[in-house]
Amino acid sequence: MTDVTLAVVAGTTATAAIDGISAAGADPELRRHTPSADLEIVADGRPAPDSAVPVSPAGCPTPAVVTRAVREIVGFDFVGVDAGLAVPTDPTDATLLDAGAAPGGDVRDPEPVPDAAAIFKRARGLVPEVVAGTEPNIEASDADTELLVAETIPGGTTTALGVLTALDERPAVSSSLPANPLGTKRAVVDEGLDASGLAAGDAAGDPLDAVRLMGDPVLAAAAGLVVGAVERGVPVTLAGGTQMAAVAALARHAGVERPLPLATTSFVADDPSADVGALADDLELTLSATDPAFGESDHPSMAAYARGEAKEGVGMGGALALSERAGVPAGDVRDRVASITDRLLADRANSP
Repeated sequence: MTDVTLAVVAGTTATAAIDGISAAGADPELRRHTPSADLEIVADGRPAPDSAVPVSPAGCPTPAVVTRAVREIVGFDFVGVDAGLAVPTDPTDATLLDAGAAPGGDVRDPEPVPDAAAIFKRARGLVPEVVAGTEPNIEASDADTELLVAETIPGGTTTALGVLTALDERPAVSSSLPANPLGTKRAVVDEGLDASGLAAGDAAGDPLDAVRLMGDPVLAAAAGLVVGAVERGVPVTLAGGTQMAAVAALARHAGVERPLPLATTSFVADDPSADVGALADDLELTLSATDPAFGESDHPSMAAYARGEAKEGVGMGGALALSERAGVPAGDVRDRVASITDRLLADRANSP
């Protein structure tokens, strides 16, 4: 069987502090910790002692819990990529690589990611460290490692919407909130376009300008990883929803023509406001959506996922696809998610 490596690109953006944009953390200050804690949960099964467990304002745990559950059952290699973390992290059971990024600015700023080109270049060059033993220009069929690329960045669907709009792609994204605040996001993006002197579509064919003017550092780094993996013949799957579709759009505008799978959750695929199926068709992505049947559980965390909170992120869709491919019963995944959630919340309750 082909070895699998999940690379989660993690960072922050000031866009996440805009009211009503994100539920990836209980409040704006805690959202700054979410990406670091997500890496720690996938790597080590719990956040560092000084990190809070990321939960939504309504109490839904981070999708990192689901990705960790699958990792414990199936087993896969894990690499974290720092693409603008606001809070340092040093997970024990993972490699942590540095894309050389600072936290992103507010998408309403004229230039929220001034170093987008440098981040992209740095991440593109990290592929041999993410997937050991790769060489440029080998055929995909010769590679013995499959790479899943994922993200964690609060506020990232809004910056993804900004990039898609700048690239003249379908302006549809999902949300960590049960009701997708698309009107708010589009108003924020319009402010960003005005501040950057752009009209919709002005950055078509110029993906790095799209990120520099309307994106976040995670988009730059994830696109760099995808392009670098394709150049080295590594089979790469976009493990996520509409944010990873925006990464695919950047790769397409950078000249990538190779087929790209997008592995997401049924929560995103069933969200009509996200329109991920049409976006995937536009970008010639092979879309798969895994249903973990969380609605069959009476555990509070899975009830929260089932009602539309934290629909995707931290590679949840890609991890669930791996479990399905390995023949793991969905009930086993649900049981492990419940166990990890209970442990994390007990840790949280017992912390000083």
